[in-house]
Amino acid sequence: MGERITLDYSNMMSAVLGDRGISDEILEQYQQSFRAAHRKVEAARQQGAIGFFKLPAAREIVREIRGFAEGIGQAFDTVVVLGIGGSALGTLALQQALLKPHWNELSDEQRDYFPRLYVLDNVDPTTIGPLLDRLDMRRTLFNVVSKSGTTAETMAQFLIVRERLRRAFGDDPDAYRRHLLFTTDPDKGVLRELAQAESIPTLPIPPDVGGRFSVLSSVGLLPAAIVGIDIEALLNGAAAMDERCRSDDVANNPAGVFACLQHAADSQLHAPIHVMLSYSDRLYLMADWFRQLWAESLGKQNRGPTPVKALGATDQHSQVQLYIEGPFDKTITILALTDGSSDVPIPKEYPDVDALSYLGGHTLGELLNAERRATAQALAQRGRMNMTIEVPTLDAHSMGELFMMLQIATVYAGELYEVNPFDQPGVELGKELTYGYFGRPGYEPPETGRRDSRWVVR
Repeated sequence: MGERITLDYSNMMSAVLGDRGISDEILEQYQQSFRAAHRKVEAARQQGAIGFFKLPAAREIVREIRGFAEGIGQAFDTVVVLGIGGSALGTLALQQALLKPHWNELSDEQRDYFPRLYVLDNVDPTTIGPLLDRLDMRRTLFNVVSKSGTTAETMAQFLIVRERLRRAFGDDPDAYRRHLLFTTDPDKGVLRELAQAESIPTLPIPPDVGGRFSVLSSVGLLPAAIVGIDIEALLNGAAAMDERCRSDDVANNPAGVFACLQHAADSQLHAPIHVMLSYSDRLYLMADWFRQLWAESLGKQNRGPTPVKALGATDQHSQVQLYIEGPFDKTITILALTDGSSDVPIPKEYPDVDALSYLGGHTLGELLNAERRATAQALAQRGRMNMTIEVPTLDAHSMGELFMMLQIATVYAGELYEVNPFDQPGVELGKELTYGYFGRPGYEPPETGRRDSRWVVR
């Protein structure tokens, strides 16, 4: 294990920002409310009511996953995850962060003979159809991820894949089963019933772990293990962060200080927009995963922050102008990868051209790091709240730390906002209306909204 991740929130504080920042007094006031939130979360943990806390210690499932990944899993050239939301975003973040860039374009040897990995996290036919058309179905494993087995998008994908597999194995009508894996509830649900009826292998999703908190369960661990990611290190990192977050002193609890600062910015300084700005291409999808976690957990009862993702240095040329000179309604969390072991030198060309010569002799990593520090400083000089999460080494351990820190922070924030961070009633309403439109038994077609030609531009 190397250095642990750190959180620098200097640029959130009034000592740096003046009246646009959070004062020491405000943070001290949060100590009492945080202790109450921490006490409730720890009590729920002791009662076993918050399932993701138990995942780092669930080593029996790790052995089962490793057995599958190192055995049957390596019989395939390609693995495709069928899932959406929490069934997909964590796997995508792990894939981008920990696999070699452009993984699916590499040769077998360059991938160390691990399979390609695709995650179909939508039902857009313009992308799904072409991918399925070029896959060798006889060399592909499809991991269907849905705890309930009723997720419309995932089950539609499954029906399409099952039909294509049966067509590919027309001479052997039972062979398609060897190309399917169901990751689902251990005891109930449609996928569990189908698995039992058709002898399809399964992995369990703990019943007390919701989708957006499931990356450290078999949902994320199985695809990670199949492509060679060290899942024990991932869980060890999560366990290490969990231990750091046992403190009820907000200043010594990374998840606690993150949650309190974001809540204070929203409720006291009228900054309800929370931007995660990754200064690493490989951490960009971590910001995507965080958006779901923060939005779906806290956006309830006419309250809750709005998470936004951004990428540095790309978005210095699109969004950062707004962040520096727009409304004072945002906090910026910068994700910084401080490991410079992988870098590209900038050659010393055009020594007589001032606009180019200063770049020579440096590296792209140095330029990106300078731009990150410059952005943080520019934000602070204009009174804009920002903090930096520094990831010293991009490996499985640090990713486990980061996942766990943000999950725990979300639960603390739920207590501060006085909402249940584990449900999603708004999402369920949309699902029910979709079922009605599609004619699912037991669901009435919804009444269409008012459509008046006066309000339609053609």
